[in-house]
Amino acid sequence: MSKKAPTEDEKFLFVDKDFLNSPMAQADWAAKKMVWVPSEKHGFEAASLKEERGDEVLVELADNGKKVTVNKDDIQKMNPPKFSKVEDMAELTCLNEASVLHNLRERYFSGLIYTYSGLFCVVVNPYKMLPIYSEKIIDMYKGKKRHEVPPHIYSITDNAYRSMMQDREDQSILCTGESGAGKTENTKKVIQYLAVVASSHKGKKDSSAQQSGSQFAYGELEKQLLQANPILEAFGNAKTIKNDNSSDL
Repeated sequence: MSKKAPTEDEKFLFVDKDFLNSPMAQADWAAKKMVWVPSEKHGFEAASLKEERGDEVLVELADNGKKVTVNKDDIQKMNPPKFSKVEDMAELTCLNEASVLHNLRERYFSGLIYTYSGLFCVVVNPYKMLPIYSEKIIDMYKGKKRHEVPPHIYSITDNAYRSMMQDREDQSILCTGESGAGKTENTKKVIQYLAVVASSHKGKKDSSAQQSGSQFAYGELEKQLLQANPILEAFGNAKTIKNDNSSDL
């Protein structure tokens, strides 16, 4: 049976897991004793452990086969191949800086910008529009537990909304990051999701509310909330080195 090809939006949400549990990849990783070593260009790079020499170790760089000696304290353990592009980094066997950066980089290069880290959702700014904010995607996350769907700002928002409704307690979502990281854009996505799931007029469409680049026609409440943002920006936004229209204070 031929495997169904992922749709345009699904490839930016789901990991292709066919290669993750490959016995050959697992055996190769174990035989080479793979580790992470510091790199001026990449931060960290993969290497295989060759020989221990007291406080130092001899390693062979995976990229070019060059053998170098590094301090034993500078080596960081590498996770088995089955953890490649893991959705929640709290699941990593070896939770260190090199493994976190590698996982985020691998997911980002595959178009997967959302990654969980325990209770947090780490977002890497793609600096382009992705087809993962449509009405279809919103429906996918409605009422779903976090582990049932891929990482997304919608999942964080839905869980906060459901907790508020069920427990009758105030909820808060904190978007933090440096200038230009995408805090304002993700805040808009939170507003978009809440407006759709909480509006008493959900399902009704306003043809006049269609905005350029939007994936679907906005509901009236959502339209009003999002259109208020440029007005607020005009009063308080600053210019930074990384962002001409920064919402940082």
